[in-house]
Amino acid sequence: MLIHPQFNPIALDLTRFGIPVQIHWYGITYLVAFGLFLWLARLRVRKLWFADAGWTARDVEDLLFFGVLGVVLGGRLGYVLFYKPGFYLANPLEIFSVWKGGMSFHGGLLGVAMAMALFAWLRKRSFWDVTDLIAPCVPTGLASGRIGNFINGELWGRFADPSLPWGMVFPQSGSPLPRHPSQLYEFGLEGLLLFALMWWYGSKPRWAGQVSGAFLMGYGCFRFIVEYFREPDAFLHDLPAATGLSMGQWLCVPMIVGGALVWAWATRRARPIGAMGDRA
Repeated sequence: MLIHPQFNPIALDLTRFGIPVQIHWYGITYLVAFGLFLWLARLRVRKLWFADAGWTARDVEDLLFFGVLGVVLGGRLGYVLFYKPGFYLANPLEIFSVWKGGMSFHGGLLGVAMAMALFAWLRKRSFWDVTDLIAPCVPTGLASGRIGNFINGELWGRFADPSLPWGMVFPQSGSPLPRHPSQLYEFGLEGLLLFALMWWYGSKPRWAGQVSGAFLMGYGCFRFIVEYFREPDAFLHDLPAATGLSMGQWLCVPMIVGGALVWAWATRRARPIGAMGDRA
């Protein structure tokens, strides 16, 4: 049985030098995520089919700007609407207290989708061409974020069998019993494994929309699995009583179904990336 190392969430504290600045590890993981996206997306625009469609490194920088807005705004609003709507309806000013935590991946995904739709409209590109470009570059950012969750000792897992070698006690949970380190499960599945699969799948020309559909299915399936080991938020304990599914799993179902439909539609439509035609 292991015990969470209880990392200091503050990576650099400049207040000791009279400078009112504290740099948190979680913030650093976001910067790492954005840096990895920039690097990987620049590699992807060098692919022949993207280069022929006119994609450049400058487009990647603009995509990152739109993506950051989508992640932050969508992630926060998703948490407000999906997880604690009653609380924020009663305390609307708390919506802006982002330093207290509260981000939703599913909300961030919707935010990014809207940001990419705006980017596609402004650049007169197909929405699927944009999302097919960025999809394989997203999992490494998810992996980085899960490391931040682990450092903070948050989003711990459900209780584990005491004989589990990697069962871990999270003192923040208020229990001395071992739990699944679900943050690391997500790091491995939604991060590293999904990245390997998406990078391989996106390494060859695909019909427009196929890579995006594959990402939705892949993330949805892996997150659905991990939710069996992840402790639901305390304020959601009563939500899945009738079905045994957590809020995270309910939000994954439309991702999996929608991803399968997008992939099937793209396969049947069979339009090459960058080809002229209707703008979706």
